[in-house]
Amino acid sequence: MLEAFKDMEACFDERELGLALLKVGLKLDQQGEDPEKALTFATRALKVLDIGDDKPSFLVAMTLQLMGSVSYSLKRFNDSLGYLNRAKRILGRLEEEGTTNVEDIRPVLHAVLLELSNVKTAMGRREEAIDNLKKCLEIKELTMDKGSKELGVANRELAEAYVAVLNFNEALPFGLKALDIHKSGLGDYSVEVAYDRKLLGVIYSGLEEHDKALEQNVLSQKVLKSWGLRSELLHAEIDAANMQIALGKYDEAINTLKGVVQQTEKDGGTRALVFISMAKALCHLEKIADAKRCLEIACGILDKKETASPVEVAEAYSEIAMLYENMNEFETAISLLKRTQSMLEKLPQEQHSEGSVSARIGWLLLLTGKVTQAIPYLESAAEMLKESFGSKHFGIGYVYNNLGAAYLELDRPQSAAQMFAVAKDIMDAALGPHHADSIEAYQNLSKAYSAMGR
Repeated sequence: MLEAFKDMEACFDERELGLALLKVGLKLDQQGEDPEKALTFATRALKVLDIGDDKPSFLVAMTLQLMGSVSYSLKRFNDSLGYLNRAKRILGRLEEEGTTNVEDIRPVLHAVLLELSNVKTAMGRREEAIDNLKKCLEIKELTMDKGSKELGVANRELAEAYVAVLNFNEALPFGLKALDIHKSGLGDYSVEVAYDRKLLGVIYSGLEEHDKALEQNVLSQKVLKSWGLRSELLHAEIDAANMQIALGKYDEAINTLKGVVQQTEKDGGTRALVFISMAKALCHLEKIADAKRCLEIACGILDKKETASPVEVAEAYSEIAMLYENMNEFETAISLLKRTQSMLEKLPQEQHSEGSVSARIGWLLLLTGKVTQAIPYLESAAEMLKESFGSKHFGIGYVYNNLGAAYLELDRPQSAAQMFAVAKDIMDAALGPHHADSIEAYQNLSKAYSAMGR
């Protein structure tokens, strides 16, 4: 294609090369080996095709989608967002006007929305990314056979996106739909069905329906075993142990984990996860010294993997910190969380996790009487979580509640009342006025007013 294009450049005027420039750019982007080169072709194509009249152009929309995709590959997220939003507006106008065949518009619109979802996820704007993924699924439902594997995968990906923002209620119907499609089309023993069941296990755990979670996990393990997918199987067994712990079956969980640890590599990340889960079970059995030893082994493994797998290691450190919290080892927990935060702040796509970690550091500092140190962590958490989840997510309500408590502790009841009022509004909207946490927000606001003499 590049050879042919060189020949064309010798014969044609730049204005006649628009479509060829677009085609070469699309091919380069598809191969993904040289995004800078793809961007050069896309930029030239846009200059030729975007002639500036009021009529929306399908080719301009395609070029903008290409520029958005390439900019995303180059981690130029703001540029990507600008190109993709303009492409989306053009495609919307074309659909309204009916001048272009809707069957031509839909695949390009799907590509634009999917890319928007990727960009917003990379920028930490998870809730907005989910909206784009939902629209992608709607397009697939209009264009694909109802029993197609791809439609099942699209449902599962949307469920996974909801799980990432801890919205398990919304995730469940899409997870079940994926399972239903894959079971009907591929049979009970397909790999897709195993992945669907594994995800449903996570969703049911999030909903605290641990029996259902374990049932899905066991069924998933059978399929993974039959396909010889060893790595996925080990992770499923660790998930099963965590479900057993949630059900209070601590000895069973420890036996499960003893079986898994023998199959892991000495310095492997999977082995670290086994020791974290083992520590969790031992904590419940009040074998604190043994639990701490397990956590020390896990940290020793994870320490060597920080650069290669920062997201996985950060998640593991966060879980270890929670176990130290449960053992009242607050200084150790804070130290680990600060280490986690320093890893996450280099990864914009993990802004939601960084916000959660910052909120936990603030809460622990508050708990240990370091109130003035806690406030900046809590304020930073509120801003990051708002950007990631929108302003009415229940998690942000807890942060404002803690900020209110901090200001009350510092004898600033007016500031405390403002924070508690925000917390109350969020809890009302997210959980309803009769939820225990909403009622607590009202009680806190009452305390602040009382301290102000009102």
